[in-house]
Amino acid sequence: MLYSPPDGARRAAFHQGEGYDAYRWMGAHKTTLDGQAWQFTVWAPNALRVCVTGEFCSWRYEDYPMQKQYDGTWELRLPAALFDAKAQGRTDPDAQQKLRAYKYAILCADGQWHLRADPYAFGSELRPANASLLTDIGGYAWQDADWMARRAQGDPVHEPVNIYEMHLGSWRRHKDGSFYTYEETAAELVPYLKDMGYTHVEFLPVMEHPLDMSWGYQVSGFFAPTARYGTAFGLMRLIDALHQAGVGVILDWVPAHFPRDEIGLRRFDGTPCYEHQDPRRSDMAQWGTVLFDFGRGEACSFLMASACYWLEWFHADGLRCDAVSAILYHDFCREPGQWVPNIHGGNENLEGAAFLKRLNTTVYGRYPGVMMIAEESTAYPRVTHPVHAGGLGFGFKWNMGWMNDMLSYIKLDPVYRKYHHDKLTFSLMYAFSENYILPFSHDEVVHGKHSMLDKNPGDLWQKFAGLRMLLGYQLCHPGKKLNFMGTEFAHFIEWKYEDQLDWFLLVYERHPDVQKCVRALNALYRSHPALWQQDDGWAGFTWLNADDSERSILSFLRWDRAGNALMCVTNFTPACYADYRVGLPAYGYVKEALNTDDPAYGGSGKGNPRAVRAQKQPCGQFAYSASIAVPPLSTVIYTYTRPQRRAKRNINNP
Repeated sequence: MLYSPPDGARRAAFHQGEGYDAYRWMGAHKTTLDGQAWQFTVWAPNALRVCVTGEFCSWRYEDYPMQKQYDGTWELRLPAALFDAKAQGRTDPDAQQKLRAYKYAILCADGQWHLRADPYAFGSELRPANASLLTDIGGYAWQDADWMARRAQGDPVHEPVNIYEMHLGSWRRHKDGSFYTYEETAAELVPYLKDMGYTHVEFLPVMEHPLDMSWGYQVSGFFAPTARYGTAFGLMRLIDALHQAGVGVILDWVPAHFPRDEIGLRRFDGTPCYEHQDPRRSDMAQWGTVLFDFGRGEACSFLMASACYWLEWFHADGLRCDAVSAILYHDFCREPGQWVPNIHGGNENLEGAAFLKRLNTTVYGRYPGVMMIAEESTAYPRVTHPVHAGGLGFGFKWNMGWMNDMLSYIKLDPVYRKYHHDKLTFSLMYAFSENYILPFSHDEVVHGKHSMLDKNPGDLWQKFAGLRMLLGYQLCHPGKKLNFMGTEFAHFIEWKYEDQLDWFLLVYERHPDVQKCVRALNALYRSHPALWQQDDGWAGFTWLNADDSERSILSFLRWDRAGNALMCVTNFTPACYADYRVGLPAYGYVKEALNTDDPAYGGSGKGNPRAVRAQKQPCGQFAYSASIAVPPLSTVIYTYTRPQRRAKRNINNP
């Protein structure tokens, strides 16, 4: 990407929090303005001196001083030959890599020199090294034009969205424990996701971060793909291959906070630049990190530019914004006395909410068809409503309430589930208040929470049946879907970020059956618009029976816009019912489309092998009903066919 010199308007936009393209002139860029050169620009308004240093000058601090501009930015242009091993007569094997490394040496107001990484760097050294790397990300030849054109015309709210969430460093590894590169991951991930039928993949943060155990959520390089798996072009190739296979890509993105590392953003020029000067507004003690100051225009431009950068240059189809609650509330994860109220005396972060509105308005205005997803754990209103209607402007929100209720319910012994039936039904009280994604994410399979399989009580058969049942119920419930890697084949132990998934489980019994069931569920989901076309309103959902707490059974219909329906019945206990009556709104018949208790998936084989006709027999509020067999610990999905015309003589033989 060539340097794009800023004019006065672009500089003003940067300082006012509107600099969505700040990455085009901040940082280090190739330029041909004075021959072949590299242009360096950094914002450090209170620094006494700023210099560019690196291997090219043996890391001496003061050899290449930058010039301060009127707006607090510092600039320097250096000849490209300075960073070229051949031009410098360097013959050592890693000379070129070494010469690309650089940092800013900043003389702070206290008279001390500090080395900082470039906040806008497009590349970084592999940890534990932490210098920025001169990186030209221009020139990649994308092959996903068809995908991008379709995406621009798309409407994710009314399309199928079934997300496979994964951590690149622990999906698969080499036998020696080393990471797969982006390209190596593409070779195995693309056919796997296509075979399994997922519509999207979501990567835990691929932005550079110093600590593996943070899983990428403590970002040090907001514009740099992590070097753990290769280069920026490698990540582009991975996303390109996924797009060509028809799989969308969502990137986890962390706009709330940053780590306290010496090379990072904290007190960047010796004073708070990206964080608030009051530690009660900046310090996040629970996470050991520092919050961004959303009242600071330059910090807002930094984040907005980062979001646009990943969408523009890496063709990401969406950003899942982590820890949105920490942006919206001053008292999030803080005790009384550890936070400062807003100007009205409340706990809302008014500047944070304003930033999110500006961010979403900018992103959706520039990148039609993408998804902005909020990981937001409170009841903050109208998160996914348009900004012009008083909302925050996100496209989707994780339904953390549904997830918490379901997982607390599912761990109960089935004998006691009837006393907690409200945990199943409460979600429909608010299911259409936002555009929701139903997440069984990485956070739910770590820190002693057990794997999704092991959350289910009982013996092995019940655990596997319970997992298939739960995944089937998630598929039927209104909302888009997200599951963490390994769940699709019943990973037995908790996720370990430092090792690959236990793929060897697929040579044992039961695990391949669950994978087969998930593959069938995913295929059913994609092929039936009733499961996704009207996720956002009651037109797509009808309760058949929400009140059967005694038997812990739920039944409902899902509708598409053409009036086609699927009947969904979930039995949350190991009891089996040979004659269970379900009310229906009209005459017709139901036929199993998928039964998680099918022997092919490791089930007991109970169910309804043939279509079942509705009868003129009242049940609940409905005039018609059908008697079905309900298998144990199962979700059964039926097609519901209603003849358009029928003669009286054929009433019992549709």
